Amino acid sequence: MGLFSFLKNAGSNLFKGTKPVAPATPAAAPDLATQIALKNQKIQLLRELVESFGFEVKDLLLELNDDTVIVNGEVESQEQREKVILVLGNVDGIAAVDDRLEVVQSAPEAVFYEVQKGDTLSKIAKAQYGNAMKYPVIFEANKPMLTDPDKIYPGQMLRIPPLA
Repeated sequence: MGLFSFLKNAGSNLFKGTKPVAPATPAAAPDLATQIALKNQKIQLLRELVESFGFEVKDLLLELNDDTVIVNGEVESQEQREKVILVLGNVDGIAAVDDRLEVVQSAPEAVFYEVQKGDTLSKIAKAQYGNAMKYPVIFEANKPMLTDPDKIYPGQMLRIPPLA
């Protein structure tokens, strides 16, 4: 449990099209009802994103405070907990995930790594494990969010699990 930071302007553009209609005058702000509706729409999109990856989170509850997602619920494993955090945090516009998930079966935590410009999974594996050929471990640890080992981007957060 804790607060995990992410690069706010990197990740999937899940909220595209959810911005309120521009007010008639520049000084006017969207009314409270519009703000609440927009926030609820974003929360629903985040919920659907978690569910689209097949993660089972018992009693999933998401809250959104500006650019921070608060996630509550219960997951079966540490791996699933970390993947839920990464899915939520790797969304454009989200800067932090406040993890309040309970884990049924505890295990050692993975390290989170922010992809840098020029990184490859092999380069990351060499730096983290001392062996570039261990890149499949990182790829497998980040499925189903990663579908191709060559499709990572700067600012993306990845799970780097301990070697067994």
